[in-house]
Amino acid sequence: MATLGHFGTTQQRLLRKLSTVPEGCTVESLCAHLHISHNAVRQHLGSLLVHSYVERGQSRASGGRPQATFCLTEAGRALFPRNYGVLATALLAQLQTSMGAAALERFLETLGRTLGSQQVALPVTAADTDVAQTLANHLDALGYEALAVAHGNDTEVEAFNCVFHALAQTHPQVCRFDIAYMEAASGRRIHHMECIVRGGSRCRFRVGVPITAHTLDD
Repeated sequence: MATLGHFGTTQQRLLRKLSTVPEGCTVESLCAHLHISHNAVRQHLGSLLVHSYVERGQSRASGGRPQATFCLTEAGRALFPRNYGVLATALLAQLQTSMGAAALERFLETLGRTLGSQQVALPVTAADTDVAQTLANHLDALGYEALAVAHGNDTEVEAFNCVFHALAQTHPQVCRFDIAYMEAASGRRIHHMECIVRGGSRCRFRVGVPITAHTLDD
């Protein structure tokens, strides 16, 4: 998922300007703000339009030919940092205090299972490598910075950014969310092999056998 940091300085300044003008900016106003030529502004806008970060707004009367305006799309607004992590950590910490550790673990398992089950189900016959890549894509979209890798004879998903890191340091049961989410999304048993919070260099999840009524009892 792209963020503002993926763009060059000029495009970042252009996007920031559009974020402060909901009704949209004209090419002329962007030229004045960025101190670059009309052609340069149009080239940047063209690139952002292609990727749906910017869209055309309503034309603006100018006393002559109406001037086109350009606005951020929802995808464009999503490029800007939104620090949900601080709020989520504070919320989970409060739930821990109110509910207790065991109830919080059950809550996170249920939440992970619910979110995971919303993903498109993989066929039982899917190869381990395909399962791992699909799970890595799902986790990456949640901010885990995940990759599918081969580890010896096993297929695993490695995550380098624990989204619950601050809370998991004192309440490691939050890791149950990850496992429940991945199992529901893949229909596979998931084994937590390494954990960043417990001193690992990454979180490693091994893809196991398909979940059946028998494996649920194991």
